[in-house]
Amino acid sequence: MRVFGLTGGIASGKSTVAAVFRDEGVAVVDADEVARAVVEKGSEGLAAVVEAFGAAVLAADGTLDRKALAARVFGDDDARKKLERILHPRIGMTSAARFAALGENGCELACYDAALLVENGLAEMFRPLVVVAAPRALQLSRIVARDGVSEVEANARLDAQADVGKKLAAADITIWNDADLAALRDKALQALTDVRRRVSAG
Repeated sequence: MRVFGLTGGIASGKSTVAAVFRDEGVAVVDADEVARAVVEKGSEGLAAVVEAFGAAVLAADGTLDRKALAARVFGDDDARKKLERILHPRIGMTSAARFAALGENGCELACYDAALLVENGLAEMFRPLVVVAAPRALQLSRIVARDGVSEVEANARLDAQADVGKKLAAADITIWNDADLAALRDKALQALTDVRRRVSAG
């Protein structure tokens, strides 16, 4: 089984591209979904987060209060790195298990959808790498509208990720998302055709 990568900054349109890939029959392992799974109520991952950041990151029902945790770590590099040290190994192991299961079921092509592939030094493991990019001003407005946060908070989230130039420098295939949804879907289809060509050639 070949696994290629899909990455991009927050609110870049990456999830829409992943949905197009799924519609075209590509198995997608979503690192964000895995990240939620490893901190489910009662999990060892959630216990580690609470130990590191305190019970204030828990909701009344004992689940993780994601907004409280985000407020705690975004804009604080030390806190963010502490959280990453807790989550990233667990996300990696769980993702690997999901890919193994796909391979055992005869899957030939899969996609790893992960926002921090470049930041975590994993780009070489997931070639070809598709990078979705959008103008920062557009990302900012999308985050504010989607998540109901202030521009200050939205900028902190953007600053916590690698500069888009670093992602683009690592890309094999680039999708520039600066138009409408129909245009993005067309670009995603073109990118997937390119991925399949590269995989076949490799």
